[in-house]
Amino acid sequence: MVLATSLYARCSVDYLQSSTGLGSTAIAPSKTPSQNSTIIHMSTSTLTPTAQSIEQVSAEIDRIFAAQQANVTYLRNTTARERITKLKKLRSTIEANLEELHEALHKDFRKSPAEVNLAEVFPIFGSIKHTCAKLRRWMKPKRVGTPLNIIGSSSKVYYESKGVALIISPWNYPFNLTFDPLVYAIAAGCAAILKPSEMTPHTSAFITKLVKATFPENEVAVFEGDAAVAQALLAKPFDHIFFTGSPALGKVVMRAAAEHLTSVTLELGGKSPVIVDKDTNINDAADKITYGKFLNCGQTCIAPDYILVHQEVKDQLVVAIEERINRFAKGEAGNDTIETTPDYARIVNQRHFQRIKSLLDDATAKGGKVRTGGQVIAEENFIAPTLIEQVSEDMKLMQEEIFGPLLPIKTFNTLKEATDYVATKPKPLALYFFGNRKDSREFVLKNTTAGGTSINETLLHITNPDLPFGGVNNSGIGKTHGFYGFTAFSNERAVLHQRVGLTSIKMIYPPYTPRVKQFVKLLMRT
Repeated sequence: MVLATSLYARCSVDYLQSSTGLGSTAIAPSKTPSQNSTIIHMSTSTLTPTAQSIEQVSAEIDRIFAAQQANVTYLRNTTARERITKLKKLRSTIEANLEELHEALHKDFRKSPAEVNLAEVFPIFGSIKHTCAKLRRWMKPKRVGTPLNIIGSSSKVYYESKGVALIISPWNYPFNLTFDPLVYAIAAGCAAILKPSEMTPHTSAFITKLVKATFPENEVAVFEGDAAVAQALLAKPFDHIFFTGSPALGKVVMRAAAEHLTSVTLELGGKSPVIVDKDTNINDAADKITYGKFLNCGQTCIAPDYILVHQEVKDQLVVAIEERINRFAKGEAGNDTIETTPDYARIVNQRHFQRIKSLLDDATAKGGKVRTGGQVIAEENFIAPTLIEQVSEDMKLMQEEIFGPLLPIKTFNTLKEATDYVATKPKPLALYFFGNRKDSREFVLKNTTAGGTSINETLLHITNPDLPFGGVNNSGIGKTHGFYGFTAFSNERAVLHQRVGLTSIKMIYPPYTPRVKQFVKLLMRT
């Protein structure tokens, strides 16, 4: 099985209306916490916040927001060393509380310990490590060139924090997708308010306790709650909003941000295609597609949403994927089934279970053929990995982002046919191509558009912190990860320095004499 390093499912289905949900299980033994780690303790009584009126919540939002605004100048002037210290403290506190995190995720969303480590915790540690190594260089003002018409001056780009940021995170990877943007907000010198999803209440409660144990509230704070809390937060004039969720709700966030001319990073989603050419290594492609699709029960926004496979190799690919599903299901002991293996997660809640089941029912009612899978257990929110053939465009699963373990398969005869089909759809967050010919790869890249692409791989482009991650148009606005995450929370401030008494522009000051006009004409020719 391909190793799942930082899989950040950057999309949730229905966020502000229903918010977020996830899952996971108890995990492998954690490292011994360092001496300066903060260990937090959770009891079941702390997992359900005391009910408060929206007026009380709004008043508390006002208080915290004002405190963070008052702290903006201090945070903007913190050094790289101070910011790195905060990031290292965050990692230390996470390490000291892994068991509580695993318990919370298990209660919210059944998932194997290894998958939790790989998909929730490891990506955050990777972002912290990379940021700590690069932050001094990122913060350093960048000298830029000087055009001839302003010769004698010097110019630099300074990176200053935008101020107070709002981070709204989804349910599918609730820990990862809350703290990954926070890493970059801290690196940029921002204060931040976090809004995790109420669909994963145990994880959200853990996030609250972790943040309180790590940061003062005038630097980082958390507000749990439903859409009413999100709406109260969106009414504030934040300096930047980082939202991960569906395209429909990204529009809601963007409209709210427009009221205050607040900049946004929108990590959205869409239907990410996999194109499989006839000359590919079928076994290799089957390994990677199966893993990329069914990780987290398909609830990953860069998961393959549907397959476009060359007609000549379609049957080979389907058989190979079926074999991988069966092999992955056997578990560590080798005698599990997909229903019993601890390595296969569940749908986050009954509402999303019913949504995905309705996609399956609609497809079969309209002539779709279930090649493998199709089993459901309603009381467990379980839907097996399911391959569906003979799909048509009137089926809902070909119109909506699936965000679950259903994998439709279509065929093509030429690559142009495949790329033309992709081009008829909204631009996806990710696109995957499997094929051995360089000219075919270049053809696909030139004739499609996507937020990111992996060639002969799925998901893995997201793991490189030197690559920008994000969508395009319907699948997102703005980029994150590495330097791109740092700049998302930074104002790139243009600074020109001129010596006193020296400027070439004096030659074009009024009055506009014939000599000045002649000089302007010369400038126009340069």
